[in-house]
Amino acid sequence: MDRVVSATEARIRFGELMRRVVENGDLVIVERGGRPHVVVVSVAEYERLLKEREQQGEWKGLVDQARAQIQVELGNRQLPPSE
Repeated sequence: MDRVVSATEARIRFGELMRRVVENGDLVIVERGGRPHVVVVSVAEYERLLKEREQQGEWKGLVDQARAQIQVELGNRQLPPSE
C-alpha cells in the first residue's frame, strides 16, 4: 500500500519506512510543503523500472527504424507521428 508522509516524518521514521518498503513492497511518497517531492522504492522495484525504461527505449528505436524504412518506400512522404 502506498503511504504519503511529510519530509519531517520521513526523517524521523526513515528506518521504519525502509523496512516497510522492503518487506511489504510499499511505496512511500515524501511531501514537502504539501507537495510530493520524492518516492522511496525498494532496489528491486527500482531495477524493474530501469529495465522497463530500457525496453521502451529499444522499442522506440525499432519503431523509428521502421518508420524511416516505410517513409523511403513511400517516396519520402511525411508520415503522421507515431505517438
